[in-house]
Amino acid sequence: MAILKGVDADKIIDRLKTLNERKRHAVKEITLDMSPTMVKIAKKSFSKAIIVTDRFHVQQLAYDAVQEMRINYRWQAIDQENKEMELAKSVKKKYVPEILENGDTLKQLLARSRYILFKRKSKWTPSQHRRAELLFKYYPDLEVAYDLAMKLGEIYHTVKDKAVGLTKLAKW
Repeated sequence: MAILKGVDADKIIDRLKTLNERKRHAVKEITLDMSPTMVKIAKKSFSKAIIVTDRFHVQQLAYDAVQEMRINYRWQAIDQENKEMELAKSVKKKYVPEILENGDTLKQLLARSRYILFKRKSKWTPSQHRRAELLFKYYPDLEVAYDLAMKLGEIYHTVKDKAVGLTKLAKW
């Protein structure tokens, strides 16, 4: 049922309501993705159940937020480079972008850092470590967001007890 594009939720709800009501009320918890259609179906069909968003989709939101920050910074770098190119052109000089110590421009650094931000630091190669150091030097709030996303993933990967998990998530 995870793929419900174009599906009429009301038809599914009507079909589920043909099941024994006592059995439907016995369902304690339903784990879903964040699809509004699935939430509607679950709430109307299993009114006594607690709805839980699955960990994969929660983690994906965190990783997507980090990537969105990186992409926004990349667009800023592109815009800045375009302005500098126009300025150089207006004074009839050749534009030479600033080259960072690893050989990247800021625009390249941001483009080439995509995969770094999905991986734990322990899985980085030496060149990825150097690139990440530069990235976080120029964009420290990106490092904060990266660390938060990684810590969230660590909670999901290491905690087996629900109460401990809830406590860690509250502290996170």
